[in-house]
Amino acid sequence: MEKYMAIDLKDGKVVRLSKGVMDSAKIYSNEPWELAKRFSDAGAKWLHIVDLDGAFAGDALNLKTIEKIVSATNLNIQIGGGVRNEERIKSYLSSGVTRLILGSVALKNPEFVKEMAKKYRIVVGIDAKDGFVAVEGWAEVSKMEATHLAKLYADAGVEAIIATDINNDGMLCGLNLDFTTSIAKASGIATIASGGVANLADLEAASKAKGVSGVIIGKAYYEGKIGLNDIFGNNF
Repeated sequence: MEKYMAIDLKDGKVVRLSKGVMDSAKIYSNEPWELAKRFSDAGAKWLHIVDLDGAFAGDALNLKTIEKIVSATNLNIQIGGGVRNEERIKSYLSSGVTRLILGSVALKNPEFVKEMAKKYRIVVGIDAKDGFVAVEGWAEVSKMEATHLAKLYADAGVEAIIATDINNDGMLCGLNLDFTTSIAKASGIATIASGGVANLADLEAASKAKGVSGVIIGKAYYEGKIGLNDIFGNNF
């Protein structure tokens, strides 16, 4: 199971939110590239970046910061937040990002996402509140069931799906693995669990869940609930 350390960027700083509410942002670092290097040195292979400014503004406001992270590490980087057109995809890839996460556009324009998946390394982000897909930085909750959206991408060529339970995100209350496995089952695609990791037991449970290929770790690390040695020193 792959472990993805998370860096959420707001105004060039590393922050974490609670349930995706921007006003809840707590700053953890002013130097994201140094933090990314720490993850790399500990054994991380992947870094999960969310451009929170981009998610709300639809613009790559943290591109320079992301370029610094790329130059400071050898990490594979997946990034999401405001990636809604091919120009942005090309821009991130040319800066050294490994693959792109398409979230809001995955609901609003599935054909575009499927076309991009034929040309680039694409991950679909399905963020849900009470089982329904949320978009635009989670500011809007649609009437589309998350599992129905997942089915649309079966055999579409996307590399993975990231399943985030918004109610759990940043709350240190544990993963909603029932939700994650339901997305994996509906899509037939390797699914990454996101939202709520609190301790090592959550990682172990995720490693045993059917269809779960990885887990995103954020606030639990930043709040000192779980250390890098715990995360990367265990073989699951």
